[in-house]
Amino acid sequence: MNWIDYKSEIQTIDLPLLAQKKIKLSVLREDLIHPKISGNKFRKLKYNIIEAKRLGFKKIITFGGAFSNHIAATATAAKLNNFEVIGFIRGEEVQALIDQNPTLRFAQSEGMKFNFISREKYRLKDSEEFLSQLKLDYPDFYIIPEGGTNDLAIKGCEEILYEECYNYDYITSAIGTAGTITGILNSSTDNQHILGFPAVKSEHFDEEIRKLTKKINYCIIENYHFGGYGKVSEELINFINSFKENTSIPLDPIYTGKMVYGIFDLIKQDYFKENSSILVVHTGGLQGIEGMNKLLNKKNKTIII
Repeated sequence: MNWIDYKSEIQTIDLPLLAQKKIKLSVLREDLIHPKISGNKFRKLKYNIIEAKRLGFKKIITFGGAFSNHIAATATAAKLNNFEVIGFIRGEEVQALIDQNPTLRFAQSEGMKFNFISREKYRLKDSEEFLSQLKLDYPDFYIIPEGGTNDLAIKGCEEILYEECYNYDYITSAIGTAGTITGILNSSTDNQHILGFPAVKSEHFDEEIRKLTKKINYCIIENYHFGGYGKVSEELINFINSFKENTSIPLDPIYTGKMVYGIFDLIKQDYFKENSSILVVHTGGLQGIEGMNKLLNKKNKTIII
């Protein structure tokens, strides 16, 4: 696989609210990088795969939940680069549900094997004891952390922005493990404002970002996680559907949907000054829509179109 230096298309949005508030809003279409390894997962995996090859590894281990974008993307990246791959999946009970889970079914079809571990054990996956034992049990495996975030992933995410991106006052990113926003921060200019929208409830993102970068031109917007990771509302789903109908841009319900909902809510509240320009980084994650729609269908709720 050729890990190209990819510059994503910038798509400017034309909607009445933006004209009314005199805001320029554009979307950086990172979701279009690759049909199966979209957005920030392409960026995060690029240098990890290159490093694994350089070190002579033939096998990869990584971690994720049952609907993880990272699990799906790593399965394809491993296949295209001739690696064996094992995914450590959170929750032993998930093993019986593979056939009903589109993410795991896809990863399996790409050649990923699974190791299902208890949620209690999964919480220890970053501990020194767990990792030491893992290296003893799997000495010939290259380990990529949950979500893909490490120094090499951040290096990849630093390549998201390019010349035209520096014309914007604000750049926004969803936050899962803080790797993507750190890469964006590192390559941003000091006069740009980087806004991070967490997909989960956590008070530690500021602390995590400060561990990863010295840049301080950012703000974390914590009000749009909709109750936590994987949690959605009818209002959010309706917004995602309306946004796609009006712009032809699909949003996922876990990350980008919540972020874009938050941006438009802030625009309504005059958070941004007139004539501000905003670049929304679309980090992909669209493979998660099918799984979310299955859950919504079971509850007789509106699904994502």
